[in-house]
Amino acid sequence: MKDSAVAPFFATLRAANPHPTTELEYTTVFELLAAVLLSAQATDVSVNKATRRLFPVAGTPQAILALGPEVLEGYLRTINLYRNKTRYLLATCQLLIERHGGQVPRTREALEALPGVGRKTANVVLNTAFGEAAVAVDTHILRVSNRTGLAPGATPLAVELSLLRRVPPEFLPDSHHWLLLHGRYVCQARKPRCWECSVARWCDYEPKTPPPR
Repeated sequence: MKDSAVAPFFATLRAANPHPTTELEYTTVFELLAAVLLSAQATDVSVNKATRRLFPVAGTPQAILALGPEVLEGYLRTINLYRNKTRYLLATCQLLIERHGGQVPRTREALEALPGVGRKTANVVLNTAFGEAAVAVDTHILRVSNRTGLAPGATPLAVELSLLRRVPPEFLPDSHHWLLLHGRYVCQARKPRCWECSVARWCDYEPKTPPPR
């Protein structure tokens, strides 16, 4: 993608969705952290289904720990890898209480020190909860960045660093939400919906997918 195309590419996405955000449901920073931790290799739909039941009962680290592993597993069964995530979530809650007074830390280093929290999860929390210009690269963003030519890279970190260099500052805080949603609903993995894509004119992908007959 040409440098001159990057700003209109994002301006078009912004015009269609001025205030994008995650589709995970949460009401507190801790709930956001927990939901993102649970969403690894799982759909937002399955996570929301579980947390709609869980968070009203246990929406703090202390309350999650009080449930214990067996009860917590019962809430998380709709989520892929729920047994591993039960262990990660309980261990994270324990560290939040021991090291951070039960609060979610605001630094990448402290977030990534929590069990089950990698760079992507940390970036989501830093961006969505704390307003930092962090870019969380998931499979959708990796695909869109490569397919469009916006920020080619073989790994999530390579794409993240490329996006941080290429995305104009005015678009950077919301960029990963726009790219994720675009990849989820338009620039899909099996067949990009080029015929209804608002940013197709700036995209390097060829040949564009024709509309279905």
